[in-house]
Amino acid sequence: MDFLAILSGFGVGAIVGLTGVGGGSLMTPLLMTVFKLNPAVAIGTDLWFAAITKTSGSIAHHRHGHVDYKILWRLLAGSIPASILTLSLMHFTGITKGWASALTFSLGIALLLTAVTVAYKSAWHALGLKLERWLPESRKPGLTVLAGLILGVLVTLSSIGAGAIGATLILLLYPRLEARRLVGTDIAHAVPLTLVAGVGHAALGHVEWGLLAALLVGSIPGIWLGAQLTRKMPDRLVRTLLCVSLVTAGLKVIR
Repeated sequence: MDFLAILSGFGVGAIVGLTGVGGGSLMTPLLMTVFKLNPAVAIGTDLWFAAITKTSGSIAHHRHGHVDYKILWRLLAGSIPASILTLSLMHFTGITKGWASALTFSLGIALLLTAVTVAYKSAWHALGLKLERWLPESRKPGLTVLAGLILGVLVTLSSIGAGAIGATLILLLYPRLEARRLVGTDIAHAVPLTLVAGVGHAALGHVEWGLLAALLVGSIPGIWLGAQLTRKMPDRLVRTLLCVSLVTAGLKVIR
């Protein structure tokens, strides 16, 4: 196995363990710049990386009762059909130059959106509470499905959004949801979405399986170490560094 790939998996895993976000947002640009994969293959490989690494977390949250299944099914009702439709369009039209540009542009936008969601994490909760006054309960199911639809397209095109952006959309719609149930529901939604999108990209030949295996080998101890370091490193410092990395990568990809 490629030592650089194992080391890269370890580094990304450590960041995920530290912040809870940043896996896809850092892995896809890394695959494009360090390992020279084209955008489509980088996105497909990262989707499988996300699906596999988040599965154990999803199971753990389910066992602890931290998944709100009402919200989860509504999100999936939008995200899975949207992902399948996007993949179908890619399959029937082929990966043309237009699709390649769309994938690259979506990746850059998703990186910048993730940076904003991470930077203003606390502000989203306050905004959600304000929106609650004008958002009747009867509209939330439809808006949750719409949020899932947006995530389905974004994640399929860029491999990014199922984590930080997904959590932010849930927080805006359900600001009174407990933090642990917010995280558990977000992770539980990310697994089937990234898996469906990953299967679709694999069918198009967009997965580098050997590289994926090496990345996973490094990510397991990395996530564990990052989780241990969360107690010792200031959250503001970690998130600032992550935001700078995301903005830098996003601007580089768009250019």
